[in-house]
Amino acid sequence: MLDAAIIGAGPIGLACAIEAQKRGKRAVIFEKGCLANSLYHYPTNMTFFSTPDLVEIGGLPFICRDMKPTRSEALEYYRRVKEFFQLDVRLYEAVQRIEGSDGVFDVQTAKGRYAAKKIIAAVGFFDRPRMMNVPGEDLEKVIHYYREPHPFAGQKILVAGSGNSAVIAALECHRRGAEVTCAVRSSSFHDGVKYWLLPDILNRIQCGEIQAYFNARVAEIKPKSVCLIDREDRRFEIDNDFVLAMTGYEPNFDFLESIGVQIGKDECRTPAHDPQTYETNRPGIYLAGVVVGGLRTNKWFIENSRDHAAAVFNHIESSS
Repeated sequence: MLDAAIIGAGPIGLACAIEAQKRGKRAVIFEKGCLANSLYHYPTNMTFFSTPDLVEIGGLPFICRDMKPTRSEALEYYRRVKEFFQLDVRLYEAVQRIEGSDGVFDVQTAKGRYAAKKIIAAVGFFDRPRMMNVPGEDLEKVIHYYREPHPFAGQKILVAGSGNSAVIAALECHRRGAEVTCAVRSSSFHDGVKYWLLPDILNRIQCGEIQAYFNARVAEIKPKSVCLIDREDRRFEIDNDFVLAMTGYEPNFDFLESIGVQIGKDECRTPAHDPQTYETNRPGIYLAGVVVGGLRTNKWFIENSRDHAAAVFNHIESSS
């Protein structure tokens, strides 16, 4: 019998396992992909916006070369965290079903069955792209996970989106020789775009190096072109080789509902949970990390959700 089955081997899932270990409890992490699977899918040369001390977990120092860590440094750090604390992590073992009740859950995975007293879902949100739901989105030229600019050198690309990911992709591809067009649904880029990126993209647009259509959305994607539509419902078509759909990501709501977590009817589809203890509507099942915010994916980050682990186990111990 496990004291806790933790779903997701990202930073917060690891933090939960460390917290369990500190309190003398046995926890196993189940991860459908690789360790820190979401971070692995980040752009190859990405630099974190946070400083290393803010993404540390378990009190283990995060030492990096510069002021802010890179993706590769973060992956190395979380590998060391797993090894240092000798955490029991079952990689490539997706949780498929959870039956039973508080204190006696039956966890069924792709590789076996486990008994657990409590469940902690630290599943993140980066595994499911937010789809545009337009004809042609299933074409191979459409990419929801931008990794690096080199494949797009000399190509005509459309970047759909208004946030940091879209701006970074547009700038990097432009500087590698791509012909870049941006499609932004609103009248400007998102307010959350980092202050050092916004002047750069706006200057590239102003001088004509990057073409941008504001108040425009993708209406259809064709093998050699893309159709856009503006707020006056005027439709126009541009030549295109690739579409980078930087339209954001969302939690796996289907999975949450399958394990009995109610999804809110609000705009952000916030999963039901107690904001102090993070226990969901299903007793014994907890949320931790960015999944707590539902579609509000800019609310929770590693630095402000790593404390969820202590809050969860405080409640587990107080209610036992």
